Amino acid sequence: MVEAMLRGWQAQQVSRGLREDTIVARDRLVRRFIEFTNEYPWCWTPAHVDEWSLSLTGERRLAPSTIRSYQCGLRLFTEFVTDNARYGWATACEREFGPGVHPVPIVHEWNSIAHLNGYEGNPEARAFSRAELQRFFDYADDQVDRAVRSKRKGALAAYRDATLFEVIYGWGLRRTESARLDVLDWGRNPAAPQFGRFGTLNVRYGKAKRGGPPRRRNVASVMDWAVEAVADYLDNIRPRFGCADHPALWVTERGGRIKPAEINARFEAYRDALRFPKVLSPHSFRHSYISHLTEDGVDRRFIQVQVGHECDSSTAIYTHVSDDFMNTVLRKALSPALDTTSSEEKDDR
Repeated sequence: MVEAMLRGWQAQQVSRGLREDTIVARDRLVRRFIEFTNEYPWCWTPAHVDEWSLSLTGERRLAPSTIRSYQCGLRLFTEFVTDNARYGWATACEREFGPGVHPVPIVHEWNSIAHLNGYEGNPEARAFSRAELQRFFDYADDQVDRAVRSKRKGALAAYRDATLFEVIYGWGLRRTESARLDVLDWGRNPAAPQFGRFGTLNVRYGKAKRGGPPRRRNVASVMDWAVEAVADYLDNIRPRFGCADHPALWVTERGGRIKPAEINARFEAYRDALRFPKVLSPHSFRHSYISHLTEDGVDRRFIQVQVGHECDSSTAIYTHVSDDFMNTVLRKALSPALDTTSSEEKDDR
């Protein structure tokens, strides 16, 4: 009966067009809950959810957003098996196990975490300062020079990684978006002919929404130095990997596509060597892209489209402008009032 319920729920999610990895993760979640309770779904009660949530919080110390995601997945399953009018699982259970034995709703507003804030990430997360960013890129370039001077392996990988970090920042990408880039994702932009074949970047694996497929977007190139870096990499470095037929932009020395975990590992090695705060992550490049374009006076709506945010409030979360920028904006905001005051003082004299 349990397997039949899970197969039915899987079919329902497939009919909704959800991604396979989303469906598999939810199936795994329900099976873990069954193992935790040691009870069948038609024997579950809200108390089981209370005990499970307590273990996630107290023993595993998961983030509230993660626990809420688990609770939401479990609620979706119980809503499916308790919808007797559409799927008939309550009737099937009573027929097999006796009167009154059937699934009931177990996740409700009193034993689940409410979504009160639009952003629930680490409050310490921040962008690089411009000085930190320059130090990081300089250090990455130094690793290439050291590998070349010592005539050891790793020079190509170091050069690839240095360029990869510049591309993540230069186009405001997420880590997974960067890892999944292909060589053919670059294209021309008639509005920016000076960038040649690197005028736009087609991001095909943007962050999915509610179990849907990856969202695509085109990102316009705005930083000429980043374009020069990726052009040099494609013309002079990538061919030396011997992977001419591989579609990936970032290839490994073994002929495969670089993985997000490898990006993390190299980033953390550089960050720790520079003794930067551990709150900095590859995602901090994306924070920096948004913050620095904002400081440079780029239109907010343009930045929002570039990074693929549906709402401006999401872009605002990523914006960490410097004190100098805030003071400049403050002076501009106050200048009309100050000018008026000065004029009145002159008139009084």
